[in-house]
Amino acid sequence: MNAITLHRMKFFAHHGVGEQERVVGNHFEVSLKVYCPMDRAMTHDDLDGTVNYAELYAVVEAEMAKPSLLLENVAYRIIQRVKAEFATVTGGEITISKLTPPFKCDMEKVDVTIEF
Repeated sequence: MNAITLHRMKFFAHHGVGEQERVVGNHFEVSLKVYCPMDRAMTHDDLDGTVNYAELYAVVEAEMAKPSLLLENVAYRIIQRVKAEFATVTGGEITISKLTPPFKCDMEKVDVTIEF
């Protein structure tokens, strides 16, 4: 299966259940994999034969800028836009990681992963 993956895109955003998280913000990483046909891109060196990953990044960036209580909601919004804006995408996977979650423990990050 052909896939394009954007690995560990970094964002500072204001997602979280706690009010302070939405005010102060936190660091996040997003990885997005999309499945799509690439035959024309491979055989004809034609960008129209694949998904433009700069445009995928722009979708993720725009949705990460909109505060949400839950990472699940952010991931869902990104998936919905990818499906709407890239007709050739047949599925994929998104992982959103909140770095340094705001509770007392020794934890590097927390992830939400959704397949679509």
